[in-house]
Amino acid sequence: MSGTDEDVELRCAGRTVARYALRPGLSARHSPRPYLHPVTTLSGVPVSELMPADHVHHLGAGIAVPDVDGHNFWGGRTFVRGRGPTELDNHGTQHHEAFTRLGPDGFTERLSWRAAGDAVLREERTLRVRALGGPAWALDLAFALTDATGVGVSLGSPATNGRPGAAYGGFFWRAPKEAAPPEVFGAAGDGEAAVHGKRGDWVALAGDGWTLVFAGADPGTRRDPWFVRAAEYPGVGSSLAHERRLVLPPGGTVVRRVVTVVADGRLDRAAAAALVREAVTS
Repeated sequence: MSGTDEDVELRCAGRTVARYALRPGLSARHSPRPYLHPVTTLSGVPVSELMPADHVHHLGAGIAVPDVDGHNFWGGRTFVRGRGPTELDNHGTQHHEAFTRLGPDGFTERLSWRAAGDAVLREERTLRVRALGGPAWALDLAFALTDATGVGVSLGSPATNGRPGAAYGGFFWRAPKEAAPPEVFGAAGDGEAAVHGKRGDWVALAGDGWTLVFAGADPGTRRDPWFVRAAEYPGVGSSLAHERRLVLPPGGTVVRRVVTVVADGRLDRAAAAALVREAVTS
């Protein structure tokens, strides 16, 4: 199936719930890449944020890695051991190549991650939306990153480069910043400190009229610790490189899958857990 230059609308239960920006016009410093924004609940409450003032390189929901063999596919400054956050001319770009499946409920897409003119990773990204019980829907996002260099590639994070607690990289969802931080809870406990950097089947953010519940839907993702922010800004991701770099051998592939429940209202623990079970097994 040939590609398209148009943004993709995703529909669930008769309404548009997300837009996928395919070829965003962004400066190199933002590490241009496709992303989901806006994403809404079924009643239309926004649950994603684009280029907020506190982190202008946060682009809704998507896949981003801050260090791929020294290339920044996250945006913004690069954390350098011994120097801290540093402005470098090292930003990469994710290029949409083609859709192999495309419909109102989702797609399968081929991308290349390019830096300094060369492909360092190839990606197959699969996204599907579906309705759940009650006022909720699920966004099922899987990605497979494959070494494109022929000699192997290494994925890192600020944490693996010397900044404790900053193991972001992989799936990441930036939620809206509101007057008060969202409530955080998950399989590992309640509160940001209880879930950040911990492994758990799921973790939730509950804001003003919305709840997002993120679940690892494959063994690899369930082994990755969660990266969670609430007090500073609201965002959740899974950590591909938490304590050490993730090394792909020549031609090697890493696969991850995250299912996100998008619900109207503030869910309690029991309701969140029940929707996660439905979303992951359906």
